[in-house]
Amino acid sequence: MNATVSTAVFGGFMVLTVALGLLAVRGRGRAEGQPEGLPGKGGGGRRAGGLTEWSVGGRSLGTVFIWVLMAGESYTSFSYLGAAGWGYQFGAPVLYVLAYMSCGYALGYVVGPMLWAYARRHGLVGLTDIVAHRYRRPWLGAAVALLATVCLLPYIQLQITGMGVVVSTISYGAISLNWGYFLSFAVTTAFVTVSGLRGSAWVSVLKDVLVIVTLGFLAVYVPWHYFDGYGPLLHRIVAEKPQWLTFPGHASGGLGQVWFATTTLVNSLTVVIFPTTVAGYLGARNADALRRNAMYLPFYNVLLFVPVLLGMAALFVVPHLTGAGSNLALFKLVVDSLPAWAVGLIGVAAALSSIVPMAVFMLVIGTMWGRSVLGAIPRLGAGATGAAEGGERAAAPEGRQKLLSQLVVVVAGALALLLTYTAPDTLVRLSLISYEGMAQLVPMLLLGLVWRRLTVHAAVSGLVVGFALVCVLVFGGHDPVWGVNAGLVGLAANLAVALAVTWLGPRGTDERPDAEVLALDEEFPRQRARPQDAAVSPPASS
Repeated sequence: MNATVSTAVFGGFMVLTVALGLLAVRGRGRAEGQPEGLPGKGGGGRRAGGLTEWSVGGRSLGTVFIWVLMAGESYTSFSYLGAAGWGYQFGAPVLYVLAYMSCGYALGYVVGPMLWAYARRHGLVGLTDIVAHRYRRPWLGAAVALLATVCLLPYIQLQITGMGVVVSTISYGAISLNWGYFLSFAVTTAFVTVSGLRGSAWVSVLKDVLVIVTLGFLAVYVPWHYFDGYGPLLHRIVAEKPQWLTFPGHASGGLGQVWFATTTLVNSLTVVIFPTTVAGYLGARNADALRRNAMYLPFYNVLLFVPVLLGMAALFVVPHLTGAGSNLALFKLVVDSLPAWAVGLIGVAAALSSIVPMAVFMLVIGTMWGRSVLGAIPRLGAGATGAAEGGERAAAPEGRQKLLSQLVVVVAGALALLLTYTAPDTLVRLSLISYEGMAQLVPMLLLGLVWRRLTVHAAVSGLVVGFALVCVLVFGGHDPVWGVNAGLVGLAANLAVALAVTWLGPRGTDERPDAEVLALDEEFPRQRARPQDAAVSPPASS
């Protein structure tokens, strides 16, 4: 009976999830010739149902939708499984998540509007587009797409795995892990392929309501149910588990203060240029929405204390969880003490915390490949690239690019699902370099957009050296290096090589004006969308 009730609640919400995703884009593809984010206005020459609408929501999402969408990337299955698991296993080191997210939001206050304005001015729809346009190298956009895919695929697999664990647990074992994995893939693919970023934003609203309600409830219920309040719980942790409250934590392998500080630094730099974050930036209606979002998002981070604390509480209720089993610390408390309908509802919140970020990961991979890789093949994309050689934009058929992107979404999700079944350790090992590897794009992207002298040779040389060093350190078992996050070591080498090649190597020959190359326009990001801004300005030819 418990399994039936819990599974019925879960199934009903999954149907609602798909319906929300499909309703989000109802009627969006009917109008033609209207500019991005300006319904009913003329100009711009873009089809509302094309790649721009699908991949960045037509650049029309307001503060609320941007907030819930980007919060969706913060609250993944890690919030219910990993954060509680780290709290259960190690304790204090898990607080790096709150630190780097909050610092990243502060950086995003500056970086988000800058990338938004640059992409809007030049008609760009993703990270690879921006890189290809800045350096006038379509092949560089394709190379970055490949690198980003390697770093993002593990996150898709981890979300599939996380949702599978949640589904199997809340169904009291009635649904197997393998079926849970498949449900994760099927539900996400069903709505994101059709609805794109806008559908993800709509589903994020449902997810955030459930996350706030369920975590708020658990924050009150668990301490009082098991310990008669917070006072007795905290007193018991201090008395019996003091090593969980200080660095380097309990049996964490040396994740001390230096690791905490360096990881916070490198991850906060990385999160602002992560492809999924950039997709959120570019979906905004205006830059002010991004600034307000950067101020509001840290308040959401307070909720992350709940699974961490409940993970520590589980030490006294289910004290013998080991290895991957520690990730179930929170759900062991839920299944043990709550009625089936409540278990199902909390399971839905955790499942949506997998579905929303997974949808954005899949969408971003699809956009990068449909735009910068497959779209660059004449027979597939009809010559449509994110930025053509010489700075000239080809006449890009967005309908063709959108179709290619949607096909890649299905392929990427299916590949992650297949590897989850057959070789789960492959993507898990790749996940070790995801954030630290993506950090190596910071000089190429952010430094390149504010410093004209950074040449393509310098940016690529730094990227290659930094990424190679990260791989050597991580896969060689040397992360952290004397307590320092390997990603920061790689980033320092990356920056040093990029500067050296810039000063000692060949000079750049880009003759475009600064306004075409750099993100220097300070007025444009502060203006709300106007008809004259909507049309894409043609790049100056060299």
